[in-house]
Amino acid sequence: MRKIVTRTYPAEALEALAASGIDPVLAKIYAARGVISQEEIDCGLNALIPFAELKNAAQMGEILADAIRDKRRLLIVADYDSDGATACAVGMLALSEMGAIVDYLVPNRFEYGYGLTPEIVRLAKTRNPDLIITVDNGIASVEGVLEAKRLGIPVLVTDHHLPGEALPEALCIVNPNQPDCPFPSKNLAGVGVMFYVMLALRAELRKRGHAVPNLSALLDLVALGTVADVVRLDRNNRILVSQGLKRIREGKANPGILALLAVAKRTPQKASSFDLGFMLGPRLNAAGRLEDMALGISCLISRDRSHALEIAERLDGLNRERKFIESQMQEEALLALKSIQDDPGYSISLFDPAWHQGVIGILASRIREKFHRPAFAFARSGNGEIKGSGRSIPGFHLRDALDLVSKLHSGLILKFGGHAQAAGLTLREADFEAFDHAFEEVAKSILSESDLERIIETDGILDENEMTLELARRIESRVWGQGFPEPEFEGLFSVEQQRIVGEKHLKLKLGMAGKLFDAMFFFHAEPLPEEIRAIYNLSVNEFNGSASLQLIVRHWFPALQKGADPYCAASPQ
Repeated sequence: MRKIVTRTYPAEALEALAASGIDPVLAKIYAARGVISQEEIDCGLNALIPFAELKNAAQMGEILADAIRDKRRLLIVADYDSDGATACAVGMLALSEMGAIVDYLVPNRFEYGYGLTPEIVRLAKTRNPDLIITVDNGIASVEGVLEAKRLGIPVLVTDHHLPGEALPEALCIVNPNQPDCPFPSKNLAGVGVMFYVMLALRAELRKRGHAVPNLSALLDLVALGTVADVVRLDRNNRILVSQGLKRIREGKANPGILALLAVAKRTPQKASSFDLGFMLGPRLNAAGRLEDMALGISCLISRDRSHALEIAERLDGLNRERKFIESQMQEEALLALKSIQDDPGYSISLFDPAWHQGVIGILASRIREKFHRPAFAFARSGNGEIKGSGRSIPGFHLRDALDLVSKLHSGLILKFGGHAQAAGLTLREADFEAFDHAFEEVAKSILSESDLERIIETDGILDENEMTLELARRIESRVWGQGFPEPEFEGLFSVEQQRIVGEKHLKLKLGMAGKLFDAMFFFHAEPLPEEIRAIYNLSVNEFNGSASLQLIVRHWFPALQKGADPYCAASPQ
């Protein structure tokens, strides 16, 4: 079932925003997202939280400054997703600019798995590093850090994942989610943490009288990793993303990002958070999913546009291959779930010996979206073990749920980690069914029936005079994403025209109060009835040098009968 709910907002926040001169529609949108003053909409760099508030950042800056002075060899150990790749690129480019001797190592997920494991440390040892720096991993690498210590290699951990019961015995840890860290934004991505460490290093080098680079040149990478990792876009993250997009739109982007935009056929001058999350992120992630994320990092640190474009084209090819594999896996998963569609329980766990380990995270996300249940997908990883990747729904903290399973069923989960909305784990293949039952019991104990009802939040009803090209432009100029969702509106429309374009999309003319609006309904080719209740975005359609308003339909429902409540009606999926 789906239920439409209109976002609420504090009246005093709306009044304050409107009084400051903000468009009344935008004032409602901001107030419904927790903004209480115009100051919070400011995305200038001077509003960034200072690095001094991030626990141990200044200390790590001093350690790195000493390492640069002493010409010590630094080795970055990265994660194999977009966040890890961009964090590694930020470290490589910034440290090189500041005079460091630095290299990187990214574990192949199929050979070594995630994080700074003892095996990865031994591999790193062959590079003869004097210091290891983790990016987007390390907070759970207790054994790996111990192995590095045994081999005489100090470790600096930069991470944003939630810590376990014990912290690794690293030389220094920077993580906004570690105990006693006062940093107000707990939502920094791994690339954001690394950027903050580089800010601390730059400040330390400047204090010592060194010339230092302008780190704002790295903000496009920070923006890409932040959006692609789907972290919450609180004010601090919105500043980072907004400033990164500004550089891209001004033609100052990293050659690798320009190359990824080119293969995705996106225009840099019109770059948006959508492009970062749905166009660039998947292409970059394809390297880690199917081959080796070193390919993606090479693209991001390349100084040569033609070389970066060559790599980006390879990444684009890998992404097409990923889509094909994902499509096959999704068909198999839906076939396996056909018998339980009417009653899928409180959670879904799936395993197929033939599934690709690099694509199970996307599959779990698709299953979660379809059934609105916490979902795990598993694939074989060798040695009688399987690896699972999970995605969750609001109100269900996935990592905490795995922690509860591990405490209730000692020895069942070999290892796990992650966030509230995404997590991973390793099991013995023979224990899959036991995990399925255990996870279902935990989900059932936490979730209620109402939690399993899909809620579609909107920003209410616009009248026909508020639906303007100018409002669409203002909306598109802002940063939207996780925790700060793009505005969606609802309305009753007559369907005046409809035709299929591109074999799988509907091009529409929708009528309201005597006005006609152009609209698109992507990935929907079934005809609509004469009257519908639509959930839609406002967008700017540019064609042949002219711009016009276009509605993007996201959901539709049968038109309500007269007198029905337009805000809380439920409709079958």
